Amino acid sequence: MRLIRLGPIGSEKPAVLVDDDTYVDVSDVVPDFDGAFFASGRIAELPAIVAGRTPQPIGDQRIGAPFARPHQILCIGLNYSDHAAESGMEVPSEPILFTKSPNTLQGPNDDVIVPKGSVKTDWEVELGIVIGSPASYLADEAAAEAAIAGYVVTNDLSEREWQIERKGQWSKGKSAPTFNPAGPWLVTPDEVGDVLALDMFLDVDGVRRQTGSTATMVFSPAFIVHYLSQFMALEPGDLINTGTPPGVGMGMNPPQYLHGGEVLELGIQKLGSQRQRVLPYGG
Repeated sequence: MRLIRLGPIGSEKPAVLVDDDTYVDVSDVVPDFDGAFFASGRIAELPAIVAGRTPQPIGDQRIGAPFARPHQILCIGLNYSDHAAESGMEVPSEPILFTKSPNTLQGPNDDVIVPKGSVKTDWEVELGIVIGSPASYLADEAAAEAAIAGYVVTNDLSEREWQIERKGQWSKGKSAPTFNPAGPWLVTPDEVGDVLALDMFLDVDGVRRQTGSTATMVFSPAFIVHYLSQFMALEPGDLINTGTPPGVGMGMNPPQYLHGGEVLELGIQKLGSQRQRVLPYGG
């Protein structure tokens, strides 16, 4: 099943995708795809609701993030061995954790704004995990898998100077407004299948920059959810960004960054694709 939210910013309505161009509105029975919805277990009711309704075309409606603003956005750094190599860093023995402000979340095709004063804004296609049930001190990876509501494409945009050169505070370089496009869909695990066999890509102005696969992740989604649950309580609706494959601007020779005027296109097999215009601050 693929969950989607449609409509203007702040007024998105929850729906279920029937095929790539049509959907069924479920906003009369589900207020939103938020933490309360995931915690209620009502996601299991959606197939029966959808089966009894007539699909509608998406048309030119705006696609929002496929879930409401989460309680927290957690991120895992250097989770692809080849990305660690291009960054000149060692593959971590445990997941590297940092946070991202929840108000960075936006729709998959909304404009990205280069922050004021930024000189090193970078791109990162990532697999996102959305938590479906409370997760604290999970017993094993099987329990972690059961706590996952679904998977989503995210763009973990980063300001590298602020992240790396400003005393090591990664969250500073990750939390600018518009820095976490998500979607277009939240895809349930049964429809994704093998989450460690998904192709990934990102293009800048039509030029392929990132090509990768979730097969090269250092720590799997189940491992990450189990691991994090030993240190904090994960809540329904929380988002976890799980790292990026090689090809980021920081790793190029010479490095290349976003300044405004570019177009980003990115996607993950079975999870859909995004397209963002990059605008300079104030422009």
